[in-house]
Amino acid sequence: MAKRPTNDLPQLLERIADALERLAPAAPASAPLESAEAFIWQADRDVLEPVEKVNRVDLVLLQGVERQREILLDNTLRFARGLPANNALLWGARGMGKSSLVKAVHAQVNEAAAAKGHPSLALVEIHREDIPSLPRLLQGLRGEARGCILFCDDLSFDSSDTSYKSLKAVLEGGIEGRPSNVIFYATSNRRHLMPRDMIENERSTAIHTSEAVEEKVSLSDRFGLWLGFHNCDQDTYFAMVEGYAGYYGLDLSPPTLRAEAKEWSITRGGRSGRVAWQYIQDLAGRLGKRID
Repeated sequence: MAKRPTNDLPQLLERIADALERLAPAAPASAPLESAEAFIWQADRDVLEPVEKVNRVDLVLLQGVERQREILLDNTLRFARGLPANNALLWGARGMGKSSLVKAVHAQVNEAAAAKGHPSLALVEIHREDIPSLPRLLQGLRGEARGCILFCDDLSFDSSDTSYKSLKAVLEGGIEGRPSNVIFYATSNRRHLMPRDMIENERSTAIHTSEAVEEKVSLSDRFGLWLGFHNCDQDTYFAMVEGYAGYYGLDLSPPTLRAEAKEWSITRGGRSGRVAWQYIQDLAGRLGKRID
């Protein structure tokens, strides 16, 4: 068999490389940051996936959290205007509207921006398990013209999880610091993002207890804004139910509405914004009305 001339080898290798490149799948690319109002960070592919419709309620429907609502709205408005603003930790009782408040405030700020012809903010959700990829996400957002609310729902860490250390560095530490066009909002049932027994265990087993505890609780200190959410009383619960019913046009006499809502909360073992919303969904279904 005749040997191929040596000077043909580079051309042959180039054709083989071109053929392999055509066969290989194209690298995934994030959607442009201006293409949607909200995105989900897919850490396994390093892409931002646009959200067609954000699941949220109107800001005025969030009852019993008026003070938290005003503080977070003011902080977000300042960020949207390019003014100094704080990372925010919304912590406390389950079902009291922490994540709903973040999404509702985002919508309210964008409505205000649209009315004045100003740029809107993007809402970018990162899942709890993808926190280690946060530096890569921030690197991709750094330098973008559009402001971004980076949102992590139900953020917490257990005793074997060390990813909280990377979050500490990202929030304030490091040479580059947090990008000026990004603010970080997180919700958690725990004020210090860790179970109490995890912190107490450090006190009982560490050689330098104060230093060990300080390292763990200092994570929440990286959030300049803390907003606490607490269990609601019966009057606040009724206000939530009545607010939803009026907004969606669910016609039921006030005494009947309250009696049913009270019974519903008893079957659920407590009162909260989530319980009120679940009752409203049941009521709307029985009345044959949609509440999209």
